Amino acid sequence: MSGFTGSAQTMSLVAFSTVATLTLLLCVMTGPDRDDLDEFYTGYGTLSPLRNGLAIAGDYISAASVLGTGGVIALCGYDGVVLALSTTLSLMLLMFLLAEPLRNAGRFTMGDALARRLPGRGVRIAACVVTIAALLPLMLVQLAATGQLMAFVLGFSSASLKAGCVVSLGVLMISYAAIGGMKGTALIQILKIVMLLGSGALVAALMLSRFDWDPGALFTAAARRSGAGTAFLHSGLQFGTGTRSRVDMIASELTVVLGGACLPHVTMRMYTASSARQVRRSMSWAVSVVALFVLVVTVVGFGATALLGRTAIAAADPQGNTAYLLGSRAVFGAEVSTAETFLFTLVTTAVFLTMLASVAGMILACANSLAHDVFAARSPTMPARREMALARASALAVGVPTILLAILVQRHSLQPLVTLSFCLGASALAPALVYGLFWRRYTRGGLMGTLLGGSLTVLLLMPGTDLVSGSPASAFPLADFNWFPFTTTGIVSIPAGFFFGWLGTVLSDRREAEEQRRQYEAVEGWILAGAVRRER
Repeated sequence: MSGFTGSAQTMSLVAFSTVATLTLLLCVMTGPDRDDLDEFYTGYGTLSPLRNGLAIAGDYISAASVLGTGGVIALCGYDGVVLALSTTLSLMLLMFLLAEPLRNAGRFTMGDALARRLPGRGVRIAACVVTIAALLPLMLVQLAATGQLMAFVLGFSSASLKAGCVVSLGVLMISYAAIGGMKGTALIQILKIVMLLGSGALVAALMLSRFDWDPGALFTAAARRSGAGTAFLHSGLQFGTGTRSRVDMIASELTVVLGGACLPHVTMRMYTASSARQVRRSMSWAVSVVALFVLVVTVVGFGATALLGRTAIAAADPQGNTAYLLGSRAVFGAEVSTAETFLFTLVTTAVFLTMLASVAGMILACANSLAHDVFAARSPTMPARREMALARASALAVGVPTILLAILVQRHSLQPLVTLSFCLGASALAPALVYGLFWRRYTRGGLMGTLLGGSLTVLLLMPGTDLVSGSPASAFPLADFNWFPFTTTGIVSIPAGFFFGWLGTVLSDRREAEEQRRQYEAVEGWILAGAVRRER
């Protein structure tokens, strides 16, 4: 049971139903009204920089960011704040290094950006496979967490009811992607980020008011009730203080920074900007919004510990995923007015919409890649009507297995899946984009080595990490095959991704390498300068 009042549960249920209905109606009204690929894939780039920036921030801030980061802050203090700041740094990396070249090189998908200089169906298929592999774990986490959120807020514990929530909401998310396309999902992302930040800012303000607007008093109270004393405000509570623990922390933060910047559902928003200037302005708004989110989740996370204590938060969820909601509820005190109940309902609804919008964006990215990079690439003369039909069918083909798998993983810790997505982004997609956009000598063999070698390294190392087995909080707490004693694979897999790209390039046939270098030089000005977006 959640411990929330009956009125809060009733109001939350009504709000969830209303939001689901209105957002679906919004997708129907704003979705493509004709068979036009640019309208479906990019929305014609009609969003203003502010709205596009909000949509980028909406895609970037997933439910895992809200609940997971809030939980780490509530349980581990300083280490959680470092994790939150890493998410902002990741978006800044995308803004300053990759955003403009991606917008110039790509058209609809990651495969477009990579195939711009290295054409070939194999490149597109590999990009599609890694896109789906990187986003599938995150989609599973969001969907499974949706059932857990409904159970937590509404106070039921039946496994069949949780499964029913996952199925019904999964169908809704597929509908968002298939009907709304890029423009429809962008508007949902905007609505989500406005609700999330608006409600979160109100809760953070109320939290600070409980401590006389003194952040120092908030941090001191959190440290006192954490059970760790001043260690709560210093590094080491999450990873430890030894040399290996420090290396693990650095590798984890590097994985978040590189992986978060290169996940395909975030990078696809670069293609919706109509010019290089537009993408710069959009990213400026997105970074500002994410920085504000980090501030909000930090205050709420510390406030949850200060008001409830670390023990109570861990008892509700060992990973602390309910800390954001518990802190939002605790700030009102024992007696809750109707207005405060409404505000709490707004918070839970914002988190609920965050889950819906996040999965819809990921399904759209996977469906676009499957339709455009795999099916449409087989037939360059494929009619737009057929490709759009394939994209919508691909949303169903991606969404249905995701729903079924999400039901199966609900009983396990979901943290390894989040980590797996970021590791694949950092170890396969990040090296491929850096090499592909900036290294003249990079060859098709190097690209395939990066995508496949980086991905396989992650998949081989991940089962041996701390998150999968060997501890009570791992996915398989009763087993112990922890032979790679780190939280992420990044310490090995990120250098491996860059190494395989270099190795594949130097081992490529010299004649083919020279030809592919000339192909890059022919488009280098377009990719790096972007004076004009050439028709493809």
